[in-house]
Amino acid sequence: MSVSPATAVRLSSVRLDRGGRAILRGLDLDIPQGSMTAVLGPSGTGKSTLLAAITGELVPTEGRIEVFGEEVPRTPGGLLEMRKRLGVLLQGNGLLTDLTVTENVALPLHAHTRRTDVEIARIVAAKLDAVGLRAAANLYPRELSGGMARRAALARALALDPPLLLCDEPLTGLDPIASSVIMQLLRRLNQTLGLTCIVISHHVHETLPVCDQAVVIANGGIAFAGTPQALQASDDPLLRQFLNGDAEGPLSFEGAGFEAAPMARDAA
Repeated sequence: MSVSPATAVRLSSVRLDRGGRAILRGLDLDIPQGSMTAVLGPSGTGKSTLLAAITGELVPTEGRIEVFGEEVPRTPGGLLEMRKRLGVLLQGNGLLTDLTVTENVALPLHAHTRRTDVEIARIVAAKLDAVGLRAAANLYPRELSGGMARRAALARALALDPPLLLCDEPLTGLDPIASSVIMQLLRRLNQTLGLTCIVISHHVHETLPVCDQAVVIANGGIAFAGTPQALQASDDPLLRQFLNGDAEGPLSFEGAGFEAAPMARDAA
């Protein structure tokens, strides 16, 4: 008999508001430890809002969010401790322009550990090796290509060896080759390190092939949760419109996916 994997992130009846407006509601979702999950959907549907709730930046109006079996804390001290176990790859990279790649990756280690400079140098070198940037260690962010800058930001996100990595639109601004490199790198890290990885994206074709689970956010909630294969096989009009990039369908471009069309939720 197979044993169900432990849960890295669990959302139970979650509602998320911004400015007094419900952005997402009725969210029920389990993300297994060690999995790679794509959270997909049109721009403006609340994908990054979901990420903000998992990190504790946004407190749910209703429901409960758990990370590794514990509810996301609401005190500054509790949030700091939880966030040490999270790696976050920001959409804009967030690299400090006046620091070299090495200095950027070392920042979390200096801030949150008591390791010696020698130990930090060793860890930074290992992280840069993992993302293929050892030769760029002494370069500044302005000297990096888009794909290199994204890999440098990834190395920094992994500096504290977090068991959970959250990636917010990691392919924005990248060409197809760089996008493929980033997604294959994330998958390799997921498999070799046992890293749980959540990828927020609207890049369907680059993201789905390397993920174990797909979640589609639309119309203020979860329109689909299941395997990438089940998503691609679905004949639901909303999902087909999103996957095919059709202008006409249940999703309104002007409404950024918030129209009150009936939601369909498939599961594999």
